[in-house]
Amino acid sequence: MTNTILAPNPAALVEERAAEPRIHHQPKDFSDRFALGFTKLLRFTADTFFAKRYGHRAIVLETVAAVPGMVGGMFTHLTCLRRMKDDEGWIRTLMEEAENERMHLMTFIEIAKPTVFERLVILLAQWIFLALFSLLYLISARTAHRVVGYFEEEAVISYTLYLNEIDEGRSPNVPAPAIAKHYWKMADDATLRDVVLVVRADEAHHRDVNHGFATKLSGGTIDSAATAPYPQHADDIRLTA
Repeated sequence: MTNTILAPNPAALVEERAAEPRIHHQPKDFSDRFALGFTKLLRFTADTFFAKRYGHRAIVLETVAAVPGMVGGMFTHLTCLRRMKDDEGWIRTLMEEAENERMHLMTFIEIAKPTVFERLVILLAQWIFLALFSLLYLISARTAHRVVGYFEEEAVISYTLYLNEIDEGRSPNVPAPAIAKHYWKMADDATLRDVVLVVRADEAHHRDVNHGFATKLSGGTIDSAATAPYPQHADDIRLTA
């Protein structure tokens, strides 16, 4: 019997912006348990290093989060060329994911200015993670996508905690950066809280897509709509005057 992972519908995404998401993929085998254990180790490291400095945490983690989509898209592209087969929409979805995570980074750079030390951490973390994730994808694309699914579960939790910090007054609810208002087509009076809500919805979408891809690679089935790029971003991501 195969598992079916359905694509998140727009109503579910809206609901996810208004409440604390509690979606979790229960590990079923060694591949899943390895992915979850690896994710928890990185989560512990991030919690230890950043504590409640969520803006700075976002800057470093989003640089790493933008790697899997690009790696997955590249290897999927090369595989489709070698086997002369259709990608079923995976490449476009993974490229959109990488671009989306990069826009998260560009947004939070405007909110929490990274220090010189954090920029060095970014350089080191990105190169290490690029090498490790590329190797993992070559060994087991299924496990790699499951890792990303669990990464995104943790990202949803982190942004939920960030919302709590804002709502309880421990983090200032500053105006949203212009780049965020352009990319997410937000109102002129949008604030940091609005930004965190849409970023969390993005991460929830990436969570569902990557868990779906992992399930597909393990012999399950996913709704074809699960490969659709996230629908509400600006077509032109350049910040124009």
